[in-house]
Amino acid sequence: MFIKKLLYYLNPVNLFHRDPEADTNLRMMHGVNKISLVMFVLCLGVMLVRWLAR
Repeated sequence: MFIKKLLYYLNPVNLFHRDPEADTNLRMMHGVNKISLVMFVLCLGVMLVRWLAR
């Protein structure tokens, strides 16, 4: 379930999708969550590259 939700958030088609029924606060919260998730995955990639470069 977690992997499915992660892949849904990382899908570029869903990245900028807007829910018409959501209010402004909910949309902002989802936007911040998506940004933090992308930054986390990028940081994991950088850490992996640094670990493999040793």
